[in-house]
Parts: sequence; C-alpha cells; structure tokens
Amino acid sequence: MRTTIKRALCAGVAITALAAPLSAQADVKLGFLGGFTGPIESLVPPIGDAAKLAATHINEQGGLLGGQNIEVVTGDTTCADATAAANAADRLVNVENVSAIVGALCSGATISGANNAGIPGSVVMISPASTSPALTTLEDNDLVFRTAPSDAYQGEVLARLLKAKDVSDIAITYVNNDYGKGFADALEAAYQAEGGTVAAKEAHEDNKADYRAELGSLSSSGATTLVVLAYADGSGQTIVRQALEAGDFAVYVGGDGMVSDTLPANAGGSIDGMIATRPGTPEIPGAAIYADLATAGGLDPAATFAAQSYDAAFLLALAMEKKGSADRDGMAAALREVASAPGEVILPGEWEKAMKLLADGADINYEGASGQHEFDSSGDVPGIIVEMTVADGAFVEVGPAK
Repeated sequence: MRTTIKRALCAGVAITALAAPLSAQADVKLGFLGGFTGPIESLVPPIGDAAKLAATHINEQGGLLGGQNIEVVTGDTTCADATAAANAADRLVNVENVSAIVGALCSGATISGANNAGIPGSVVMISPASTSPALTTLEDNDLVFRTAPSDAYQGEVLARLLKAKDVSDIAITYVNNDYGKGFADALEAAYQAEGGTVAAKEAHEDNKADYRAELGSLSSSGATTLVVLAYADGSGQTIVRQALEAGDFAVYVGGDGMVSDTLPANAGGSIDGMIATRPGTPEIPGAAIYADLATAGGLDPAATFAAQSYDAAFLLALAMEKKGSADRDGMAAALREVASAPGEVILPGEWEKAMKLLADGADINYEGASGQHEFDSSGDVPGIIVEMTVADGAFVEVGPAK
C-alpha cells in the first residue's frame, strides 16, 4: 500500500507542497491559524506546511466535491495576543469565508479565535497543537476539536517520567496563559500524587527581557531541577539562558512548547541532557505512510505537531466530501463520522480511495499520521507522549514516555 501511494504522489508533491496559495483556481478555502510571529514562530512553518501537504494530496487526486481544489488561507495569531488571534480568526471566518479552520496552535489563541469568530460563525476548528485542559470544557457547540492529547495527560506522563529518573523535587515556572497554567496545574497534581515535592510553582509573563528576579525566587526553594513550561522562542529561551548564567539549577525540563532546536542554539551554553515531553505518534500504519509522504514533499516527518496538522486538514476535507458540500452546517457531525469506526480504513494520502467509497455510500474511518482520532464528546483524542532530550545541541526523541 505504501509503495502504491508513493508512486501516485511523490513525483508532484515535492514541487507543489509548499505553494501558497495552492492553486489559482481554488474553490474551497480552508483556514490555517498559527503564531507565525511570536514565541513559537520557529515551530509554526512545518505545521502549516503539513496542512498544505494534505491539501496538495487532495488536489492532485481529483480535488473534493466533484473536482474543486482546496486553498489554504493563513492567519497570524502571534500566539501571545488574544486580540490578534481574534482578529485573525475574524478575517478567516467573515472575510475569507473559509469552510473550516486548522488551528489555532497556542491554546489561548484557539480559545480567543473560537469565542470571537469560530463559534459565532459556526466554523469547525481542529487544533493540531492546543493542549490546554481548558479546551475540554469550552462551551463550543461541538465546533472545537483537536488532534493532540490534552496536557491533563501530558502532565501525568511528565510527572511519572521525572519520578522514574529519581527526580524528587522540582521548581516550576510557567507562562501565564491557558497553556502554561493548565500544564503546570496538571504536572503539580500528578507529581505530588507520585510522591514528588513541588518546591516552588510560579507564573511568569511572556516577552520580558529579564527573569532574574523570578529565577532567584525559584532557586531559593532549594530545588535543583527547573521545569519551564513556556515557549522556545519566547520566555522559555530567556529563562533557560539566564538560569544557565546564574548556575542555580542542575537539571532542566520542558514541555512541548520548548521542543525546538532554536532553544539549545540560543541558550548561551550547553543544555545537553535537558528532558522534555511532547505528543508523539503511536506505531500505526498511517505514521509510516505519512513519514514517506512528508519526506517526498520536502518536509520533516518528525516536526513537532506537523503530523497532527496533516490529519486535521485531511479530516476536514473528508468531512466536506462526506456531507457533499463545503457549507459550514453539519460539518461537526460529518467530521465525527469520517473519524470513527466502523468503516473502511483510510490512511494518509488515500484521498481517491476515500472519494470512491463515499460516492458508493460506504462508511469510512480515517486513521491518520498521528493517531486514530476517535473524538470524544469534548472533541479530545487519546494519544501518546514521547520523551525528548537534548543531545549534541539538538532535541532527539528517546521514545514513548510511560
């Protein structure tokens, strides 16, 4: 199956995957909301490119709804500014008239974009990267989904990982937003339940030039392990750099927002051995197929949240094909149908197969690049968390964290 898909797709994908817009005669607009500027700007391009790769595969296999092409229209949330996120979402929903949205990425941006534009506009949004537990309880009229697991789970896994490494006490600093607070609260509760001691837990504001006062307060707790739940291109980088300068901590730990090679490159010293976690990909057929397709398209198949983004875009297109239109009405119900068993399994890149099955009235079940995506009543999915570490100045995956 992998060979067949590659033969059909690889020749054209490398040239067209990153084109924006994807086609001059695009008929269906799919929004992508990401923090192209701000504290995760180094993480965003591969995530956006993965969504465009899904659109390229669809367009090259006949398009959707009888031959219409998909155009991916982007909006910059900045990640850190709720107003910017609301404005970007409003433009996609009310000016560009997108049928659905992949995004946003930062949890606060997703919540702001949904509350101010997505939900009022009845637009389904699938975030590939928003992990705050706050999304689970968002009053969203069944419009907000995600293809990455919640930090309620990632916090538990990170707690177990630290205890397995005989880390007995920690100090936590977290960016003062939905992502940071939700992750920090989950980690604190789980770590204490595992018998660990949270010696200090303090919020910090993003985009400051100096965190020495915050670091002094954290180091006075006596903890030698510092957990930084922030962003690699924002406060997280500055905090790690200034902590290294002071030499108050022996071990550094991060969450998914810190997993970018810009962090070790700009830390001002070696952080080899730093521990981190991020959502990973289970051993499923779709993961291997996506890796081949991404490589053929010139993308890094291991890029953080890229596989989740591909799945989000592909799922939204399948939902449109399922219900027979790109109208916003009924999108959530169709999404749940194409993402859930029973049905003929559809893997990444298998658009033509999906079209034929849907045209024949058959049920389909997309099992993607990053997971099977059986959405629960809150739009959440199960998943796995992987351990990352810094070695020779770059993040490398160690394996599933249990």
